[in-house]
Amino acid sequence: MRLKSVFILSLVVIVLNGCSIQRLAVRSMGGVLENSMAALYEETDLKLAEAAIASDLKLLEGLLKTDPENKNMLLMATKGFTAYALGFVEDNDPARARELYLRARDYGIRLLEKEKDLPGTTFQKLDLLQKALKRFSGDNVPALFWAANAWASWINLSFTNPQALADLPKVQMMMERVLELDESYYYGSAHLFFGTIYAARPPLLGGDIQKARSHFNKCFTYARGQFLLPYVYFAKYYTTRLFDEALFDSTIQTVLKTPLSILPDQQLPNAIARRKAAKLQAMKEDLF
Repeated sequence: MRLKSVFILSLVVIVLNGCSIQRLAVRSMGGVLENSMAALYEETDLKLAEAAIASDLKLLEGLLKTDPENKNMLLMATKGFTAYALGFVEDNDPARARELYLRARDYGIRLLEKEKDLPGTTFQKLDLLQKALKRFSGDNVPALFWAANAWASWINLSFTNPQALADLPKVQMMMERVLELDESYYYGSAHLFFGTIYAARPPLLGGDIQKARSHFNKCFTYARGQFLLPYVYFAKYYTTRLFDEALFDSTIQTVLKTPLSILPDQQLPNAIARRKAAKLQAMKEDLF
């Protein structure tokens, strides 16, 4: 019996060490993936970027199966699937984009639950989420923003879905917390969210064009004329709400004429912004 017990214990030790070794290997890959994602954000060739980010995301998901609680990788998955859906899917295949945004949101929620040891029902109930958000600090802003951003993007493509409309107050609370903790994060993109919401909604549903302009202006302050996506959303939602063709034209031209190299570590988002601006320009007759 003693020999059998020793044998079983030895097997357990081998298995546990094997798991540890696997996790160490995965964690050693984290830096490589971070560098790969950073290189992607510097890419200006959209076809090359699309192929590369898709393969990186599947590799990332494979690594998360071995180390499912890895915070850095959960954040990379949240950001990566959001960026992929925004840049390469939503304009041509909204249904697929919705699924990708949900995947990104779920990775973000997993990360937030882990960071604050939250129960699994926190993001399902408005009152629980409101209480939990008070516990978040500046260190949690990246996870909070990207999870909310993915969720908001899903809602934006799902307005015929009653659940999407019911989820919007949760996203607004998350973005409000981002503004409280660090309104400058990712070029003031929480302000971009509110600027878009206030511009897109009719007044009877809470739209407010003055609040929209205020949030867009704050976002532009952080974008400094270098990060171009806010100008695309400003053209799409704000200028069309005012039926201001001249402002629409000048904003689109700003995006099209600004060199991608003006912000070297964000050349891919800027290239995506330029493509979206060109599509908006081609749709002008439908927008006004």
